[in-house]
Amino acid sequence: MARLVSSLLVLGLLGGTAAAFAVTEHLKLVRSPIYRTQITNKVFSPVCRCSTQKARIRFYLRQADRLTLSIENGDQKVVRTIVGDHAAGRGRFARWWDGRDDAGAVLPDGVYKPRVHLAHQHRTISLPNPIQIDTKLPTVRVLSWIPRRHVLTPDRNFLHERLQVRYHVNEPAHVILYVGGKRRYRSRSQQPTGIARWFGQVNGRGVPAGRYRVTIAARDIAGNLSRRVTVGMLFVRYVRLPHPVYRVAAGTKFGTHVLTDSGRVRWRLGKRSGAGRRDLVLRAPKQPGRYRLTVVVGDHQATATVVVGSGP
Repeated sequence: MARLVSSLLVLGLLGGTAAAFAVTEHLKLVRSPIYRTQITNKVFSPVCRCSTQKARIRFYLRQADRLTLSIENGDQKVVRTIVGDHAAGRGRFARWWDGRDDAGAVLPDGVYKPRVHLAHQHRTISLPNPIQIDTKLPTVRVLSWIPRRHVLTPDRNFLHERLQVRYHVNEPAHVILYVGGKRRYRSRSQQPTGIARWFGQVNGRGVPAGRYRVTIAARDIAGNLSRRVTVGMLFVRYVRLPHPVYRVAAGTKFGTHVLTDSGRVRWRLGKRSGAGRRDLVLRAPKQPGRYRLTVVVGDHQATATVVVGSGP
């Protein structure tokens, strides 16, 4: 009798195993009612005020159904219902999620998943596409920068024409360089360390001479923009005279150093003109009066007033 019971038990176990195997194999052959799932902006920030402040959920239905699209957190708890009991046709279905709950509050940073309930098929499917909310700002640090004298001369003579800032970011991010409050550089990669470069030109032309404040910031994968960090003050200069007024005696020689990185300059004083090096030695007009001194380098010039007095 005991042997018979044992045999029946073994047969029952074998039958149950075979049935379970058959069910499993059948489920493998049944295609999922949802396919081609895709998430745009898998990591996003609901508060960045940028193009990545929402995540786009897209998938395809094999047949029409009434669906509910919701968002579940890591504990598989629904924290937002995006679409409830919606009649959806066969084919593509897409919606945006702004990272907020049903009350409109921004959800905590973390990983979430879309969940789809199909009413006609009595199935609830959690999509295998995680979405991450990240609202933490990146931080960027300036390691060094050149030119060391903070003077840039973008006059295409290959001297002092490059602003270069070495930086470090605490997470993968695009680094943005601002000069005078305007964006002049954005890194292509999101490497944590790198060099931001700018050559003092916009649309192929050098920017106007003057003083520019240089700052740097970083925008991470989620779209969060860091606070701007001051690099320093940059002086763009092409040619400049060190003094606005020169007082000399009539007919005497006087000298001035022209602030430029060009080896040659052109000058004009009154009716006379010529060319020379950066250390100019000129002769004052013989007649007392006020004259304009102009020095020219390329397309740029600087002026000063020469006051000629009577001789000693």
